[in-house]
Amino acid sequence: MAGDGRVIRVVLVDDHQVVRRGLRTFLEVQDDIEVVGEAADGAEGVERTEELRPDVVLMDVKMPGTDGIEALRRLRELENPARVLIVTSFTEQRTVIPALRAGAAGYVYKDVDPDALAGAIRSVHAGHVLLQPEVAGALLSQEEAGHGGQGRGNALTEREREVLALIADGRSNREIARALVLSEKTVKTHVSNILMKLDLADRTQAALWAVRHGIGA
Repeated sequence: MAGDGRVIRVVLVDDHQVVRRGLRTFLEVQDDIEVVGEAADGAEGVERTEELRPDVVLMDVKMPGTDGIEALRRLRELENPARVLIVTSFTEQRTVIPALRAGAAGYVYKDVDPDALAGAIRSVHAGHVLLQPEVAGALLSQEEAGHGGQGRGNALTEREREVLALIADGRSNREIARALVLSEKTVKTHVSNILMKLDLADRTQAALWAVRHGIGA
């Protein structure tokens, strides 16, 4: 079972039926993961995610019609809480980075080892961010260019800096709450304030900002 005792509910979004079938076949043998739905393009993926409210969405990037990046943007606008893990055959930064900036919690390649895929699903469900070093470095450079450096950090309270450091360390809200002896609701409030003050869109960007400016990991 997942860390909180619940099965992780997953939706698969990929325009290739054989890929969806392969993912489903493997994931169905995992005791703590359940595939609750599938979609063949980004628009359908958004609809299924809104309908089924899964914990994690496995999303392809390149799909006909509405692609994965646009689907991510729509889910963000809808404030859907599902964590999106990009599953892609494209390794270029110009493909992966826009997906991360649109709100993905990380990405894996379609030739990923099955056990590593299950681990990735569990990791993003727990609130972690999955980045490869070369992509993280490129994102750091973009965030530095676009957000004005350390000055924004002066607006953070000491507690917010503590929370930010733990985000950079890959901790989920639950883990941060335990570490700082706070309620999860209070941690969520701190995270929202951090994103607002730093003018960032999500935890991925917050973690990268923190690392770039020497806070946390």
